Amino acid sequence: MEIPNVTIEARKCKGSRAAARLRRDGKLPGVLYGHGRDPFSLTMATRVVEDLIEDGVHVVNLSLDGKSQACQLKDAQWDHLGRDLLHIDLLRVDLNERVHVTVPLEYHGTAAGQSEGGQVYHEMTEIEIDCVVSAIPDFIRVDVDGMKLDDTLHVSDLKLPADVKPLADEDAVVATCKIPTVSEEEEPVEGEEAEVTEPEVIGKGKAEEEDSDD
Repeated sequence: MEIPNVTIEARKCKGSRAAARLRRDGKLPGVLYGHGRDPFSLTMATRVVEDLIEDGVHVVNLSLDGKSQACQLKDAQWDHLGRDLLHIDLLRVDLNERVHVTVPLEYHGTAAGQSEGGQVYHEMTEIEIDCVVSAIPDFIRVDVDGMKLDDTLHVSDLKLPADVKPLADEDAVVATCKIPTVSEEEEPVEGEEAEVTEPEVIGKGKAEEEDSDD
């Protein structure tokens, strides 16, 4: 696993107003903590962090004044629309220690049951695992070729890399292969007008609050 290097700067000004100014300048406020050391307030280029998250990166080397520290991207806070990054939390790590991370599931193959009209339903799209920092996989491969109609794939059926342990219950359902359920729409009775309904408006979820003073 290649670990990217990211240059950071110490963050001297704290508070929501200072954080807002940093974000306007393309910088993301964050905090580095862990390993029994005091939390360290920092800034990173927002675009760099967005690219790291998009690429599914879990571990980076932070560079400051010629020194480097391996850390895990622990938590990212977004605005209420889920579009703009507000804050990043990073955890100091040793490359030989074990951590808990969530990685995506990548599905491959065509289930045998699909030839009988079945459809594969992905009940899980990611999974939390326990592994060594230096061996975090980019994804967990899920092969569905052997799934017959009405088969269920569980966490215990996954083929995980060596020394990678799932944290989900081994009986948790990963995928199923079954005939799609088709709901028949009621036809209007002859002579009666079909009821006209207003389209449903789906409300947005509760927004995460912007980070307060660090």
